[in-house]
Amino acid sequence: MKPVTRISTRGYYDLSTGKTLKTNFYYLYPNKDFKKLIGTKELTIMIHGLQNDRAGAVAKVVLARNRLRKLGYSHPVIGFSYDSNTTGSYSLIHAKHALAVGQIIAKKNGRNLGKFIEDFKIISPKTKIRLIGHSLGSQVILSTVEYLAKKRQNSGIIESVYFFGASITEDIPSSKKYGKLLQNIIHKKIINHFAPTDDVLYWADNASYVKGPLGLKGAIGKPISKYHQKLVKPKNHRFASYAAVLNSFP
Repeated sequence: MKPVTRISTRGYYDLSTGKTLKTNFYYLYPNKDFKKLIGTKELTIMIHGLQNDRAGAVAKVVLARNRLRKLGYSHPVIGFSYDSNTTGSYSLIHAKHALAVGQIIAKKNGRNLGKFIEDFKIISPKTKIRLIGHSLGSQVILSTVEYLAKKRQNSGIIESVYFFGASITEDIPSSKKYGKLLQNIIHKKIINHFAPTDDVLYWADNASYVKGPLGLKGAIGKPISKYHQKLVKPKNHRFASYAAVLNSFP
């Protein structure tokens, strides 16, 4: 079976503390596949959530690619694989700590994914880059936007963003701090697929682990003009459930 093309930062961060272990930006796997992406019209990067090891990250890319193919999207779909299988993330007792470490790692990965986007756009300036983020992957995307916003030339560098079960907070699309950054860095649109029936987000909100997740009830306040949201009814919080209810892309 052909390996799944991905940008990876596996082993760059400590799974129990979030401490940075490696300072290089990313590695590409398989490297030769990225040469084939140069000059493509567009590509989509899938960013998974918490509790995903290497195999889990690969499975999410395959899920995204298969669903997008069914919807008529024929461009490359690749993955961004990061250290989200934090220590204790499968145990209720350690859930709060595991999520906190996951959030630290997701935030730090903004510079990693941001650097890849900058590097790729230098060698393939006309390729449109779309990002799909599930759950904690929404934090990776937000931090990527923050990283890219530090340079004026990165305006509009990301074509569009798609959130599923987003764990970032509901005030972000309308906030003074982030709204402007998102409006500037994302060229076309942000689509947030939210689900008031999402069991995991409901639990995280109730337990005050994530106060008011964007993926639960959508945005509050007056969001930026590029932000749009769709009410969806997935079976549960898993990306497979969100992919199943996705009916159009891009």
